[in-house]
Amino acid sequence: MLGSTEIIVLVVVIGVLIFGAKKIPELAKTFGKAKGEFEKGKIEGDKELKDFKGEIDDATKDSADKDDVAKDSADKDDVAKDVKSD
Repeated sequence: MLGSTEIIVLVVVIGVLIFGAKKIPELAKTFGKAKGEFEKGKIEGDKELKDFKGEIDDATKDSADKDDVAKDSADKDDVAKDVKSD
């Protein structure tokens, strides 16, 4: 059974044989840039999702507040009608 160190060495040796020693640093640099861009996109996506959820919560709260105001107004109208009818 191969350990983690042996597997890493084997992957490096195979990479050198396939790509050549000069190409490995270039591939590592490209991989690092790609990983960085992926992380930036992930953070940006998480931020946008959080902002969107906040907008939905605000809209829901505003809608509930408007419903409460409308109910209070309707209750006042009912009281006024009851007073006039007495």
